[in-house]
Amino acid sequence: MAINRASIAKELLPGLNAVFGLEYGEVSDEHAPLFETENSDRAFEEEVLFTGFGTAPVKGEGAAVSYDDASESFTSRYTHETIALGFAVTEEAMEDNLYDTFAKLRAKGLARAMANTKQVKAADVFNNGFNASFAGGDGQPFFSASHPTIGDGNQSNLLTGADLSEASLETALISISKIKDDRGILIGAQAESLHIPSDLAFVADQILNSTMSTTIGVNPTTAANGATNVNDINSIRNQGLMPGGFFVNRRFTDTNAFYIKTDVPNGAKMFVRSPLQTKMEPDFDTGNLRFKARERYSFGFSDWRGYFGNAGSS
Repeated sequence: MAINRASIAKELLPGLNAVFGLEYGEVSDEHAPLFETENSDRAFEEEVLFTGFGTAPVKGEGAAVSYDDASESFTSRYTHETIALGFAVTEEAMEDNLYDTFAKLRAKGLARAMANTKQVKAADVFNNGFNASFAGGDGQPFFSASHPTIGDGNQSNLLTGADLSEASLETALISISKIKDDRGILIGAQAESLHIPSDLAFVADQILNSTMSTTIGVNPTTAANGATNVNDINSIRNQGLMPGGFFVNRRFTDTNAFYIKTDVPNGAKMFVRSPLQTKMEPDFDTGNLRFKARERYSFGFSDWRGYFGNAGSS
C-alpha cells in the first residue's frame, strides 16, 4: 500500500515546524567485533573441520613406524537470506507535500530498519547459543559441554554458570588456555575480547581496567570480600590476558550472559552475498514512487573454539 495524502495530512499544510520519529540515533555495526566477515558468490557456503593427527607414539628399535589417519569431520553450512523492505508514495502525495524532507526522512527510516534487522540476526547467534534447537555442524549449540571430537571425547566451551566477576573471568581464561584440537592436542589458544550486554558494562570496565583486584575488601584489615592483601593486583590486566578489552552489544537479550572471543580462527562468521542496495523508481501505471532496500547475507559459526560462553547464574 502506498503512502497517500491522507497518511501525511500535516505535511500538506503550512506551519509544520518538524517531522520527528525517524531521526533518532542508530545502534548499528555492533556485529563487527563479533564476526569474521567474508564475501560469497554462491547460494550457500560450507566449512569443514579437518581433524589433523594425534600425538606421535614412541617407535621401538627396529619396529615399523605408526601411521595415523587425518580426516574431515563435521560441516558448517551458511545459507544466505534475502532481506528486503520498501515503501511507496503516491504521485499526489509527492506533489502536494510542502517540505523537502519527505523522501529523505522515509529513506533514512528504511535504512535504519535494514540495519536493525542485521544487528538482531547477528546477536541471535549468541542469544540462541545455549539453545539445543539451534545446533551447529557438530549437532550441538554454539556453547555446549558436549562438543563431540574424533579422538578426545566431548569437549566444552560452556563456562560455569556464574555471573561476571573477576573470579569467573579468571576461571574462563584458565579454561581457554586448555583448549585442545579434535585429537586432544593443546592449541595454545588465548582470549582476545569480552562481549557483554549493556547491563554488564560497568562490571566489565571495573574488572578489566582497574589496576588493583576488584575483590579487595573495603576494610583491608578485615578483607570483607575475601582479599588477604590490600596490594593484590589485577592479574588479568597485569598479564594482558584480554588485549581487546570489552564490547557492548545492546541486542544481547540475556542480562547475565557474557562471551569471550578467542584467537581461534573461523569461529563466528558472516558471509555477505549481496551488499545493501537501494533503488527508487516510478510506477508507470499509478505514478507512485517506490523505494526499496535489499541485501543478502548469513550469520553462523564454524569452529566453536572461537568463543567461550557463560549464561550467568540466572
